[in-house]
Amino acid sequence: MSYERFQTPADSPWKTRLALYWQLVRGDRPIGWLLLLWPTWWGLWIAARGVPPLWMLFVFSAGVWLTRSAGCVINDYADRWLDPHVERTKNRPLATGAVRGREALALFAVLMLVAFGLVLTLNRLTVLMSFIGVALAASYPYLKRYTHLPQVYLGLSFGWGIPMAFAAVQGEVPPVAWLLYAANIVWSTAYDTWYAMVDREDDLRMGSKSTAILFGEMDLIAQGVLYALFFVALVFVGQRASMGAYYWIGLAIAAALVVYEFVIARTRDRAACFRAFLHNHWVGLAIFAGIAADFALRGPAA
Repeated sequence: MSYERFQTPADSPWKTRLALYWQLVRGDRPIGWLLLLWPTWWGLWIAARGVPPLWMLFVFSAGVWLTRSAGCVINDYADRWLDPHVERTKNRPLATGAVRGREALALFAVLMLVAFGLVLTLNRLTVLMSFIGVALAASYPYLKRYTHLPQVYLGLSFGWGIPMAFAAVQGEVPPVAWLLYAANIVWSTAYDTWYAMVDREDDLRMGSKSTAILFGEMDLIAQGVLYALFFVALVFVGQRASMGAYYWIGLAIAAALVVYEFVIARTRDRAACFRAFLHNHWVGLAIFAGIAADFALRGPAA
């Protein structure tokens, strides 16, 4: 997607800028928002033992979109030296120069301030925890320069909504919240490794780091271990949260979906790895559906 796509004689300058900013926040690609939304909703539903208060549901759902968008902006700002040399990212607004660095930083600040404004309507513990979330989101993009584990750090950042959800609903963060958070860290590491496998050759050429490079020829085995740990953690979550049959059905469906990802990506083809990455939306949805159905359909004595 090039800058020229946004320039037509009928377009006004502000419409062109808005279109570029929309591309910068990945407004046309909701997969990242969904991969944050499902774990946040896991946490909200388990913390509330069912449908959470509607205002909290709105705050966290909108907050997920805002922080994910801000994360995309700061990621592209940090990678503006790398993206022009990567096939998949060379046409991003910062990579082409259509958006300047100072514009990106201003947009990041606005998005985070709006998200923080929403958090301020919640309790003190949730507000305090939001500062950690900001630090995680802002620092994540720089990890790929210094470590092969930016995908792990992505999990730390992407899943922070889970302990925050428990803090908002219950006023504390119980052990089951940290267990669910750990499960999400492993899951995020796994699906973002599929994503990193798409860019592995470009990253090697440019000196960038990732788990895909770290795992090398053992990547599929490492992926199998990560997904296994993810489901083991979710089994413990189900036990500690006293989840019922629908939760386990959702988990079984999610496991089958993950198996299909390995079928898709077994050749390590770039397009196939990207499809496997995208497919994790359905994994997150299956788990959420199991959680929501379990609380909605259990008997009054449960």
